[in-house]
Amino acid sequence: MRIPTKLSLGTILFAAVAALLPPTAGAAPGALAVADGFASVDALGQDGTTGGAGGATVTATTAAQFLDYIARPEPLIVQVSGVITLPTGDSDGMHDVASDKTIVGLGSTARLTGGGLNIGLPVDDDTTSPPANAVHNVIIRNIAFDGATDDLINVQMFSHHVWIDHNDFSNGDDGAVDIKRGSDYVTVSWNRFHDHDKTSLVGHDDENAAQDTGRLRVTYHHNYFDASDQRNPRVRFGEVHVYNNYYRDSSYGVASTMNAGVTLEGNYFFSVNNPARVDFSGDLGRLVQRDNILVDCNHEIETRGTVTAPSQSYAYTADPASTVPTVVPAGAGVGKI
Repeated sequence: MRIPTKLSLGTILFAAVAALLPPTAGAAPGALAVADGFASVDALGQDGTTGGAGGATVTATTAAQFLDYIARPEPLIVQVSGVITLPTGDSDGMHDVASDKTIVGLGSTARLTGGGLNIGLPVDDDTTSPPANAVHNVIIRNIAFDGATDDLINVQMFSHHVWIDHNDFSNGDDGAVDIKRGSDYVTVSWNRFHDHDKTSLVGHDDENAAQDTGRLRVTYHHNYFDASDQRNPRVRFGEVHVYNNYYRDSSYGVASTMNAGVTLEGNYFFSVNNPARVDFSGDLGRLVQRDNILVDCNHEIETRGTVTAPSQSYAYTADPASTVPTVVPAGAGVGKI
């Protein structure tokens, strides 16, 4: 398991204060956990990612309660109890999450079905730098997502400091977790993706350089891409760190295009046609790789150029790739925090 050796000032202070306080009454296990990867970096006026820390703890058992809580302006820890079916209505089933929220499932049965979560302002192609009211500081943990008519989770429009951890994603109509339109400082960790096609997009499209260049810093670690067919992730423009993920039975793992920079290390690819590509569609990307294991794959990992080392932004310790097929399925998904 990854043990962080360095954390941002904000997350260090938060953890120190949290250790001195009694647990919030009724708070779910892991509700006060600390983000790692790019989500831990102090930037854009935000010290790491702490979600709803400092706010009240509330529990949602119905869609009406849940949608009320996630839209409130104040910090909140929103516990999800049981199965909640999200309405489609006039939003194509996508529901906005406000800043400073921790959304965490209780036990191993919390589930959001029929709709997805949108973390970000409405799309505006004319906005090319982070607005003052960009959505930020959101944590989503320990929830099963399925059956959305659009994305399961969509992060957009310069949203920053988002941690998506220990969830289960399946059977969405479009992306499982899409990160785009200038979003930044995001970590996707210890999730299971299965029974899904277009898993995770980083970068909206080839024409979106004005919003995306210099942003889209995302960490993917210890995720179980369990026969999730493609986009695990598919990256444009961003700087993305992909380590210690387990890939099983997919058409391709990672694609780096439009001069994106991907660091690929310590992953295990089993029966993946193309583990990682830079010659895909659009302009070529950059990709460096080390310590990955390929078993029953039809192609080698494609590499090109140089990439800024993730260790210049945050500290981490990668597990040996040989341990990934055991460690990741055992720890990824719901009911494991």
